Amino acid sequence: MNLRLSLPLILFLIIVPQSIQGSIFKTFSNTLSPKSPPYSFVFPLSGNVFPLGYYSVSLKIGNPPKDFTFDIDTGSDLTWVQCDAPCSGCSVRTELQYKPKSNTVPCSDPICSALHWPQKPECPNPKDQCDYEVEYADQGSSMGALVVDQFSLKLLDGSSFVPRLAFGCGYDQYFHSAHPPPATVGVLGLGKGKISILTQLVSAGLTRNVLGHCLSSKGGGFLFFGDNVIPSTGVSWTTLVSPINHYTTGPAELLYNGKQTGLSGLKFIFDSGSSYTYFNSKTYQAIVNLIGNDLKGKPLKDVKEDKTLAICWKGAKPLKSVLELKNLFKTLTVNFKNGRTNSQLQIPPESYLIVSKTGNVCLGILNGSEVGLQDSNVIGDISMQGTMVIYDNEKQQLGWVSADCDKLPK
Repeated sequence: MNLRLSLPLILFLIIVPQSIQGSIFKTFSNTLSPKSPPYSFVFPLSGNVFPLGYYSVSLKIGNPPKDFTFDIDTGSDLTWVQCDAPCSGCSVRTELQYKPKSNTVPCSDPICSALHWPQKPECPNPKDQCDYEVEYADQGSSMGALVVDQFSLKLLDGSSFVPRLAFGCGYDQYFHSAHPPPATVGVLGLGKGKISILTQLVSAGLTRNVLGHCLSSKGGGFLFFGDNVIPSTGVSWTTLVSPINHYTTGPAELLYNGKQTGLSGLKFIFDSGSSYTYFNSKTYQAIVNLIGNDLKGKPLKDVKEDKTLAICWKGAKPLKSVLELKNLFKTLTVNFKNGRTNSQLQIPPESYLIVSKTGNVCLGILNGSEVGLQDSNVIGDISMQGTMVIYDNEKQQLGWVSADCDKLPK
């Protein structure tokens, strides 16, 4: 099982000045959409919460184009790929790695200064490569150099174009032994920072600063850039807290079975790079106690020998689906207070429980304080299944609506 937690602890990315746009967006194909920008893009996803622990997207990079699979991550900004430069600690075979072709970004390039802001890059020789290092909350890390290459991107209408985008060529990877690396070749950073792929496309005037994803509980789903995919009705919205770089919402209160829990004033980070949902220690313990009290007298027993997640229960017989026990658990509700109005994110049992390989049911809400998240609360993949989640950076709001994530929008 791959237990991911993506929020970066060390990440030197913030502002990309307007002056660098020309250096990145020099080359476009002649297969541009007949319609004028801004465009919308839809990318099919693979993966699941369990047993894989991640959702991934396949993107074509280089000339000739080569497929690379990326872990989609709204909790970080930098996109990077394992790189044959050569590579130390890479988790995929050499032939699956990206091969740089004298396309590293020099440390004197303004984009390198932006990458390291507010620090300055070490640059004794202006022709030296622009280095990066990112460390994640699950103790994994990637180190490498910034490169520029062309991405072959399909538009919603089926046409395509090939922008040149900056990303990381990671030649030194570390994966914590407790968290086996995913089978993906890199990370697609979808955060709000100016180095993210979306922000680069927005800076070139090619799409709106809006993205979203729809993660299917059956596996797969889709990712989108632009706002043409968003339903015109039915979407609930809440304000994004700024100037925080993560997609942070709140304050909110947590309800259990529609009733108040006394847990209020909470902020939540929405992070597609985290497999599970994390609450701070106080919130986690309160929810665990409420669930435990609710299960008294029910045909479920604690099972310590199942180490899939921190808390698992055993039924009278091995389970095949969470839906078999749905009536024994209650819905959690995140109640966002937006001025005079409220918006509610429902988290039903199937969005916080998994069935382990041995047929036990396990709690997909974990104690974030135990993994270095301190007082943060994170809504991970498990609690976003079956929902279109929309990150609107233009209006500084986050939205959600129930959706069929198995069907690609047209």
